Amino acid sequence: MGSWKARGEDADVITVVQGLRNKLGAATEVVYVRGCDFLDTKTNEFAQARQAAANADVVIAVVGEKALMSGESRSRAFLSLPGLQQQLIDTLKTTGKPLVTVLMNGRPLTLGHVNEQTDALLEAWFPGTQCGNAVADVLFGDVNPSGKLTVSFPYAEGQIPNHYNYRRSGRPGDMEQTSTVRHIDLKNKNLFPFGYGLSYTSFAYGAVECASRFDANGHLKVAVNVTNTGERDGEETVQLYVADKVASMVRPVKELKGFKKVPIKRGETLRVEFDLQVRDLGFYTNSMKYVVEPGEFEIMVGPNSEELKTKTVVWEK
Repeated sequence: MGSWKARGEDADVITVVQGLRNKLGAATEVVYVRGCDFLDTKTNEFAQARQAAANADVVIAVVGEKALMSGESRSRAFLSLPGLQQQLIDTLKTTGKPLVTVLMNGRPLTLGHVNEQTDALLEAWFPGTQCGNAVADVLFGDVNPSGKLTVSFPYAEGQIPNHYNYRRSGRPGDMEQTSTVRHIDLKNKNLFPFGYGLSYTSFAYGAVECASRFDANGHLKVAVNVTNTGERDGEETVQLYVADKVASMVRPVKELKGFKKVPIKRGETLRVEFDLQVRDLGFYTNSMKYVVEPGEFEIMVGPNSEELKTKTVVWEK
């Protein structure tokens, strides 16, 4: 339930184990081994967990943070899985069985190694009293997940702050062979960027369609064709970003200016449209005056803040 559970009662919680048993019924055996607690220092249950995993068809590892590791005055210097949980996953991985990892946590974690080890990764956060039923619905495909991240997951703590809309620099982060404002020992990108999220289907984006200039009324119609290329119906959150290429003040590399969550049937192509206004291009000066400066702007559309189709447009007074 997390640290903001208010009047939530532990006795009302449907755990993941119970949710799986509710979903599968008596015909399927669900074996549970704790493995370790959040801050255990001993591996007493690892052998039992490995044996259970070796005998199973699929391994579901539920890991994350204790509720009171999140909230006010609960900052963490290291964002890996607390305690021995990474070692537990290492142990389960040695069985060679399909490994599904369910995360319950209150912040982005550094999950590079976990992401490499696991066959499927479900970010559940702290989902509340119906946790187990909701997780089971997603894991067994009765619900096609469609959530998108509202934060970025870094590869390492040193990348923080790692928000998607960082300000431009005279030494961009993609200059790998020379001086850079970012890092020389790690990819200049996030493990999972702002706006990222997968489902049990896939979507393909066409080119950004819009005029080369804003009209006389300061409007710009932006459109993109999105095709469901998978085998299942699904929902996609189409995201619109804008970047001011040159301005009197340093501007972010991109800013989210709109999004639409749309249902798209398998094999279907849907045209998604946005109405971008000149006011959306502006910013506040140091004297707190909101201004919109003429010039070139990049219009970007895609499934997250990094995988984007781009077109340059002009606004003139």
